[in-house]
Amino acid sequence: MASISLNQANRVLRATLKKAEELGIKISAAVVDDGGRLVAMQRQDGAIWASAYGCQGKAVASAAFGRPSGVMQERATQPTPMGINAYSGGLMIMGQGAVPLFRNGNLVGAVGVGGGTSQQDEDCAAAGAAAL
Repeated sequence: MASISLNQANRVLRATLKKAEELGIKISAAVVDDGGRLVAMQRQDGAIWASAYGCQGKAVASAAFGRPSGVMQERATQPTPMGINAYSGGLMIMGQGAVPLFRNGNLVGAVGVGGGTSQQDEDCAAAGAAAL
């Protein structure tokens, strides 16, 4: 099973934070592995404290389903996604702001962002994913 290394996760975070700086926003960003476990996280000075939780929850949801977390938003209250989230401890946030990370066609993790608008969060996450 493929996973993301700390070095790769930090590269993703650097690109994610760079995009936030370009947008003029303060964020928290997290990279999780293909099993949703935290590999690396950063919170910019001035980012709201809740963003540290939001970025991780979105990343976990994206890794769990292998798609952007926002895609799961409409399905969040359906029995299967809701049950998976409950059974896994309620750690997933199925809202826009995280994207899966693929290497050689294999899911290796996800990057999640919190602190901006939902679209800004996803744009930052996408910039991070592009750096992988």
